[in-house]
Amino acid sequence: MPTVIAVDAMGSDRAPKPEVEGAILACRHHDVRVLLIGREPQIREELDREIAKHPTVGNLPIEIVHATEVIGMGEKAATAVRSKRDSSMRVGLRLVREGRAAGFVTAGNTGAAMATAKMVLGALPGVDRPALAAVFPTSVGKAAILLDVGANVDCKPQHLEQFAIMGEIYSRSIFGMSKPKVGLLSIGEEEGKGNELTREAYTLLRQLPLNFLGNVEGRDLYNGNVDVIVCDGFIGNVALKVSEGLVSAVRYLLKESLKSTISSQVGFLLSRRAFEDFKKRLDYAEYGGAPLLGLKGVCIVGHGSSNSTALKNAIRVAAQFADTRINEKIEKGLKSIPPRREPPPGPGMQPGSAPI
Repeated sequence: MPTVIAVDAMGSDRAPKPEVEGAILACRHHDVRVLLIGREPQIREELDREIAKHPTVGNLPIEIVHATEVIGMGEKAATAVRSKRDSSMRVGLRLVREGRAAGFVTAGNTGAAMATAKMVLGALPGVDRPALAAVFPTSVGKAAILLDVGANVDCKPQHLEQFAIMGEIYSRSIFGMSKPKVGLLSIGEEEGKGNELTREAYTLLRQLPLNFLGNVEGRDLYNGNVDVIVCDGFIGNVALKVSEGLVSAVRYLLKESLKSTISSQVGFLLSRRAFEDFKKRLDYAEYGGAPLLGLKGVCIVGHGSSNSTALKNAIRVAAQFADTRINEKIEKGLKSIPPRREPPPGPGMQPGSAPI
């Protein structure tokens, strides 16, 4: 049976066009059935337009599930989650909770997606805070995972400890790494480098049954030396946004340089082919979206600017995530965290009592 994936058809900046096109591509190339969640008249109009161009689209396993409300990009997450009980996000995540879909994909408001997912699905046992995991291309051709990239701005050392386990399992399950190398993002490789958070997290990660390399630096995101890089959501989001901006700038500058230096037709075609290959290797659309790890269900969050290719790949990742039963592996992996020893009671206190 094909894996059923619910898609927030009202999420992206140009919704529902990329979502409908992405669903069509996903159903053509992967063994999935897609439920498009949102305002039915808008989705139906877009789907009918595609069927008119390609009649075989009507035979694909795509269904529409009506939701009356949409959470906009500019809305405050907490307010929108509470007030819009029939939003496309909430309806889609409810389908996952009820077992009618194996995973959920959205390119909508990231904060609202995280808040709704935590409320509707809940966290796995042993997970204090779910984390967003982003995939980075490296110079050696394999993928590196960075987490958290924005779900948790303020973190404690034990949160980074949980992120390390979840990221390591994700790397093994989706990218086939037999023994992923795990690093802690800091300002230097030496053990004592970093702030209080990274120094305390270093001690915890060193005790885990992982292939922990120690501290790594920003350049290790791309050189392929590390497979899983752990940090708090503030640092991770900054790293993600800087990387996206740098990739866009490099693509633009390279394109302009090629146009100004290649004169012959043959040379232009060869350079264009190389440029397109370069662009594809760095294109976030090839990786789909960022999974929210640590939930009792599958939730993939994409860019608001996601195109049909990004949505297709996000649906693929959601199906992979569900089919490989990563959540069960994460729940099992979290049991490897050593139990914390409670500090002895201070003066005037009995064990388990409140301070006097």
